[in-house]
Amino acid sequence: MTHFEKEEKSDGHHHEHHKDHEHHKPKVHHEHNNHEHGHKQGSEETHKEHHKEHHSKKAKVDYWKIASYVLAVLLLISLFTGFKILDLGSNKDSVASETLEYINTNMLQGQASAQLQEVTEEHGLYKMTLALSGNNVDGYVTKDGALFFTQAIDTSGEGPQVTPPAEQPTPTVVKSDKPVVEMFVMSHCPFGTQAEKGMLPIANLFGDKIDFSIKFVYYAMHGKEELDEQSKQVCIQDEQSDKFSDYLSCFLEAGDTEACLKEAKIDTADLKECVAQLDKEFKITENFNKKSTWLSGKYPLFDVHKAENEKYGIGGSPGLVINGEQANSARSPSAYLATVCAAFNDAPEECENSEGVSSETYQPGFGYDKGAATAATCG
Repeated sequence: MTHFEKEEKSDGHHHEHHKDHEHHKPKVHHEHNNHEHGHKQGSEETHKEHHKEHHSKKAKVDYWKIASYVLAVLLLISLFTGFKILDLGSNKDSVASETLEYINTNMLQGQASAQLQEVTEEHGLYKMTLALSGNNVDGYVTKDGALFFTQAIDTSGEGPQVTPPAEQPTPTVVKSDKPVVEMFVMSHCPFGTQAEKGMLPIANLFGDKIDFSIKFVYYAMHGKEELDEQSKQVCIQDEQSDKFSDYLSCFLEAGDTEACLKEAKIDTADLKECVAQLDKEFKITENFNKKSTWLSGKYPLFDVHKAENEKYGIGGSPGLVINGEQANSARSPSAYLATVCAAFNDAPEECENSEGVSSETYQPGFGYDKGAATAATCG
């Protein structure tokens, strides 16, 4: 498996820049009395116009091919609800290119990327055709670049036909009296944190009726900060387990480790000692400093749960294992509730009443804002 962070297996950035000189060359017209010279001049002008038209078309095709990885990922990170981007002016090329830079730099922060296929004008807006893993999605942006919409409804017709949602099938999982639920993540993977925010309320709901644990993918994609955080979480879960849920719930809000250690009342002296022992046993810092050990030369190793990774075939974040088998689930609390309930031989009372369990998916990354459903992963 190729290990890279992806949005539905999206590729990385690729930028080039082309200028269409046609817009900067004024057309000059000359009159000539000599008919032959006029005919020759006309042929030259025809050839030049054909050449310019060909160059313009090529530049346009190249621009849209090159202006890749823009806004389609927003479908996956819950930003397709109308949002403030920048005050960019009225040029559609400027809106597209500046929005690309802003989204990739400030919002996605290298976690994912997408492609802009085309921008056209429609009903006083710019219509943007976005590509993601071979699928095209239309969105609309105001000409000043201030607001983006995922959908525009045509009020001149009869309106869209609404089809009632199909009944969700019961998830297929291995059953047991007390399900063992293991969620594999990277602590700073936006899709891992999204999954944790969906699962944690369900783990708290069932309590001792399930055997739940957070485990970590065997390599890290977010630097030393991720290795350090994962070591802390392993130790808190193992040695101060009664405080782990409070700590993780806090951490998923803003990724503020120090503030959450205080809020969850973690014994930091014991934590420090545990982290030091873990680091020595699994050579976490040693492997980080020895780049020759990194996966594909890019990603430092985190071998604490390596055996489980290999046993279950975990390759990215998030991964869900129930009763020793990989399981598939959407990432809303209600979806995880249905998946875990399907793993009981005899479903407990918590499965009979889902009142209060949210059916909405949280956004990827930190924070508890609602977002769009996605199956995207890091890895």
